[in-house]
Amino acid sequence: MKAFVAIVSLIVLVGCKKHTDTTFNIVEEVAPLRIETFSNTEVPVYNFDGFEKLLSVSDDKTYIINFWATWCKPCVEELPHFETIAKQYKSKDVEVILVSLDFPNKVESALIPFIEKHNLESTVVLLDDPKQNTWIPKVDESWSGAIPATVIISKNKRSFYEKSFTFIELEKELKAFITN
Repeated sequence: MKAFVAIVSLIVLVGCKKHTDTTFNIVEEVAPLRIETFSNTEVPVYNFDGFEKLLSVSDDKTYIINFWATWCKPCVEELPHFETIAKQYKSKDVEVILVSLDFPNKVESALIPFIEKHNLESTVVLLDDPKQNTWIPKVDESWSGAIPATVIISKNKRSFYEKSFTFIELEKELKAFITN
């Protein structure tokens, strides 16, 4: 746990956008601290104050917000499930946002190559806010800070999960949001 807290203290929130016609709606509404550009990928960098707006959405979409890092094996193993959900449920107004907790100095050497290698199409953001003791409980009071962690939010419902998902588990949780 101490190692994780040390790692999280170096976290950066960065939105990632490849040069395509994809739009990221709510993420685009918050001005980034800066934008890192490497290869064909732009990475907007946010602090938690900018990111926090996503945790209190009031539009008609359902948001799946997953906290992960390229160095976290369980996180990497579940990413394909989030990508599949994003594709299969896009027509049902579901948006997946992958919040990278990678080190800020690893954007160019680790995060962007990972995004490109795995062809991630979901919105990817990197959190740049070392005050994790302040923002972790704002995500969810029960969150210890361990990753992977996921929040599913809609206008009328919110659930937090500090666990890895299989595709079946993730889809089951999502269906509870979109069938109501």
